[in-house]
Formats: sequence, structure tokens, C-alpha cells
Amino acid sequence: MKAITHGIAIATALMTFALVGCGNGTAKSGAAQSSEAPAQASAAAPADTSGASDALPADKTGGFDGARAYDYTSKIVAIGPRQPNTDGIHREQDFIRAELTKSGCTFDEDDFNSSTPIGSVPMKNIIAKIPGKSNDFLLLLTHYDTKRQDDFVGAVDGGSSTGLMLEMARLLCSRKDQPLGVWIAFLDGEEAFVEWNDDDSVYGSRELAARMALSGDLKRVKAVILADMVGPKDLKIRRDSGSTGWLTELVWSKAAAFGYQDYFLNSSRPIEDDHQPFMKRHVAAVDIIDCCTEDFPYWHTSGDTMDKVSARSLGMVGHVILATVDDLQNRTAERQKGQ
Repeated sequence: MKAITHGIAIATALMTFALVGCGNGTAKSGAAQSSEAPAQASAAAPADTSGASDALPADKTGGFDGARAYDYTSKIVAIGPRQPNTDGIHREQDFIRAELTKSGCTFDEDDFNSSTPIGSVPMKNIIAKIPGKSNDFLLLLTHYDTKRQDDFVGAVDGGSSTGLMLEMARLLCSRKDQPLGVWIAFLDGEEAFVEWNDDDSVYGSRELAARMALSGDLKRVKAVILADMVGPKDLKIRRDSGSTGWLTELVWSKAAAFGYQDYFLNSSRPIEDDHQPFMKRHVAAVDIIDCCTEDFPYWHTSGDTMDKVSARSLGMVGHVILATVDDLQNRTAERQKGQ
């Protein structure tokens, strides 16, 4: 993803500049980055449990278990780098499939080839599909790939949101007779291969949106909720100024109701991320993201490791997303009663 931040004062000189941020793009933090993938995945990152002890009890977060989400994240990060069409991401795909199966989820796998600056690359989206009473549904998104960069394991950027959505699937796949269905899409290829632009980014979400438009599924999506970089210990989630207004307000109102206003901030900035292919097709969408270098200094560096991840942060964000899903379900139920 890509963020733009404006207006920073340095000493007595005023400077205004654009900062390319989150997910895919070039960090402006001064950290060197490599656009070349390592010939082989590096050794798996050692497990780190320092962020597990701060987990909020699941009965305080609507049943969403931040400790479980943390554990999923830790197991994903232990695989090592997970770039598209590498051994690492294939192992992660096996893990996602296994956990969805354990949770009783029905899921589809969409294989596709993307034209990238390094040539055609095979990719895969994995979509858990939870049926509802109607044909309409909510779409939850996360990307599970990591940036093509030496020794980058993406604990926060890619790992934390994937762990969160695996816990969301564990909860939601057991629900029956909901007014709306819920699809949870694990997207490949969010990160740029060379430099973030319209053609070198969000490969998985562009593919999913295009396929859903062709199948007719897209017109049945009532809202898209994207989670990305949701696990930092020092959580700061700002509004994406380009996300759908009413849906953003709903998410932030849930956060405020739970007392999370110190973590879901009211300042805003524009973010380019996996929600945009859906917004460009006029689907309501919101991006929930702690982005980027100014808020998470380890973004796109080898320092994005499990010691930066917090079970408490995962629990709070999961609580807010789950409550937002429940609110949209309840609104639909009320409308159905009135018909």
C-alpha cells in the first residue's frame, strides 16, 4: 500500500513533501531496500512471544481472541519471507488452508498469473465463503505476501492481518443463519515487485475484483473491510481519506464505543491499498491500517519481526471489525423485517 503524508516542520524551516508509505512502495525513512528477491528464502525467523502476554481476554473483545490471532501470526512469520511464487508463500498457503479447514470453513482457491516487471508470476487468492440467508455478503480482505526484500519476514506488514483474519474465520465460519454471507479473502501479490504504481501493486485484489465483476458477485457485496498492518505494539490507525465515508464512520464509532480512541485516531491521510480496486468499481470499502514509516518505523525493513507485534493490538482491531460486521448484519436483519 502507499500513503502520502504532508507538512512536516524541521527546526525553523518549513518543508512540505510527499511520503510514499505502507505495504508496497519505497520507504523514505532512509532504510536501504532491495528490489531483488533473494535466491532462496532465508532461514525461518525465530519465534518471539514477547507480545503475547498483553492479550485482552476474549470475553472483553466480543469473543475475538487476540492471543489466537497472535499465535497464527507467529506461525506464519516463522516460515520466513513469503514472496509470491516462492517456497515460503507455498508453505503459508498450506498453513492457511489447514487452519481454514480446522475452523470448518468452505473456501475457494483462485489461481492466476500476473504480468509483473520481472515477468509472469503465478499467484493464488484463497477465499473463505460463509453463506447467509440472502445472496448478498460482506467481504473482508487481507494480503498474505511479503515484499521482495532480503530478510523481510513481514510480521506486521502481511503477517498480523493474516493472523487476524484466520481468527475471524474461526469465529465466523461457525455462525449459521446470518442475514448476510461473509467472504474472507486472503490476497496474494499486494506488494510491488519493483516500485509501487497502478500496474505494479495489489495484483490479488485487482484479480479478485475483476473476477467478481465478471461473475456478477461484485454487485452483491455490501461492504469491503480491509485489514493491513494491524498488529504493532504502538498501534496508531488513522483514517484513510479515500475510504467510503459512512463505513469509515461506522468503524471509528465502534472503536470509540469500546474506548479505543487512543488507537483509532481521527487524523487522516490517503492510502493506496487492496481496497481500491473495489472502490474504483463503486463498492463501499474501508482500509484499517497502521501506516507507515512515521507511525511504524520498521515498515519495509528487516526489523519488522514478531517482537513488534502485540496480541492486545490484534484483539482491539479484531473486536472493532467483528462489531462492524455484526452491526451490518443487524441493519440488514432490520431491513428484512420491514419488507
